[in-house]
Amino acid sequence: MTAYSLTSISALTLSVLLSSCSSATGQPATSMNTVFHPSESRGHADHGWLDTYHSFSFANWQKADRMHFGALRVLNDDAVTGGAGFGTHPHDNMEIVSIPLSGDLEHQDSMGNKTVIKEGDVQIMSAGTGVMHSEKNHNASEDVRFLQIWVFPNERDLTPTYDQITMDLADQRDNLQCVVSPDGTEGARIHQNAWFHVGQLSAGWKRSYALHGEGQGVYAMLLEGEATVAGQTLGRRDAVGVWNASSFDIEVRKDARLLLIEVPMQW
Repeated sequence: MTAYSLTSISALTLSVLLSSCSSATGQPATSMNTVFHPSESRGHADHGWLDTYHSFSFANWQKADRMHFGALRVLNDDAVTGGAGFGTHPHDNMEIVSIPLSGDLEHQDSMGNKTVIKEGDVQIMSAGTGVMHSEKNHNASEDVRFLQIWVFPNERDLTPTYDQITMDLADQRDNLQCVVSPDGTEGARIHQNAWFHVGQLSAGWKRSYALHGEGQGVYAMLLEGEATVAGQTLGRRDAVGVWNASSFDIEVRKDARLLLIEVPMQW
């Protein structure tokens, strides 16, 4: 684990460190661990132009037990009114992923990128040594809704980079489509041992998700519908974190849209 994460160790992280001791000594983990975050437990702020929900501590909403899940630091569920947006601001040493759910999001940064992303697009900015950027609603007459996700990188002070891809939404129909991966062979590249999957899943759909080795965890958010993930029933915007497991089961009860964020629990 890098030095910058030590200042934000939460009760959850401490429990992960303790429960993973057997793995550190070469013995397999004995049981799956989960943590449930119902949608109403998230932080919320309505600024008029921005209506936002925080899965982890952010801005004025701070909770010691909700600082992060492994390398996943921020998961914000944002809605920005027509024509409004975030002014130019700095970031460094963070992988910043934006996934639009509806509407169009305009991005501009100090690397010279000026783009618009929409549903089906995935954008990732590796802030590295430092970058300035702005985000705003590209349209004046409708909201843009998107997920803003921050992941700690596996290396500090990288040269800032930008990537944007357009996925085939048909590939998400009754399938978990990989939209982010460490080498970029599937989806956008992220500088971390992390994989994001998104699925548009029909009622009755069942699968087992296999994690990418020991020390990994998955934060699963149900964007719409109803499903059971790792034994936990989820409704709209509920989430469950899973770790100390090689795999877990997913069963969809009502047509659902599911986001899986797999990250290392220590890095």
